[in-house]
Amino acid sequence: MLYLVGLGLGDATDITVKGLEVVRKCSRVYLEAYTSMLSVGKEALEEFYGKELTLAERDLVEQEADEILKHAKEMDVAFLVVGDPFGATTHSDLVLRAVRAGIPYQVVHNASVMNAVGCCGLQMYNFGETVSVVFWTDLWRPESFYDKILQNRAAGLHTLCLLDLKVKEQSLENLMRGKKIYEPSRFMTAAQAAAQLLEIIRRRNECGQEPGLTEDTLCVGVARLGAADQEIRTATLSQMSLCDLGAPLHSLVITGRLHPLEADMLRLHARDCDATLTHLRRVEGSEHTAAPGCH
Repeated sequence: MLYLVGLGLGDATDITVKGLEVVRKCSRVYLEAYTSMLSVGKEALEEFYGKELTLAERDLVEQEADEILKHAKEMDVAFLVVGDPFGATTHSDLVLRAVRAGIPYQVVHNASVMNAVGCCGLQMYNFGETVSVVFWTDLWRPESFYDKILQNRAAGLHTLCLLDLKVKEQSLENLMRGKKIYEPSRFMTAAQAAAQLLEIIRRRNECGQEPGLTEDTLCVGVARLGAADQEIRTATLSQMSLCDLGAPLHSLVITGRLHPLEADMLRLHARDCDATLTHLRRVEGSEHTAAPGCH
């Protein structure tokens, strides 16, 4: 049997009782180590689970999945995923491979950023399509995620932005030379994501295009969701670009149409800043009021 087990978002204790029972009975346990991360390392998980873990990095999961499935044909194998097992498309591919190979599978779900982000005060049924914001390079600066944010806002919906992380990545030079030399890990911050959005706004204004967002658009930064020291901050985009929310992982939410209850909740996470509080006051007394810059 192949088990896909969600680990939740905080630390080793966030695994469910069912998930822990599965881990402890499996002969081999893999820890997926590239789509997200917990606040504790592999050693802490091994100590709590009472089980040795094998790190499953991107190459193993995406290019050598047969290695995992080979063992699952002969014994119980657990594949551990931070958050929920289906938070990344890679894991759907692993299930499809298992089915084609005639290997039964079971899924043990857990909390993920997709539902836990509701702690910021925005109602889950008011979210639109989730987007990924990637690190820009000198030669590659995609804006497709921005247009999806605008589509959500046109429908009055909030947008959860999942922010890029680079773990065990190779430079183009080392990749071409076949050298197994890896770059330092990088995790995009809410401030960096806001800065990229502001750059797109600036470009589109210069080109005479309607940017759809402004530097005063209301957003919410979330850091270390599920951990004891999680941080939530309500701010405008320009303010968020200057915010230090601390250690990773970060996410960013761009607000759509705000219900008065949502505005009340967002106020809990707003610093005493005139611009942010002014935007939130606009919602008071109105059942449905558009967020700043929403068209």
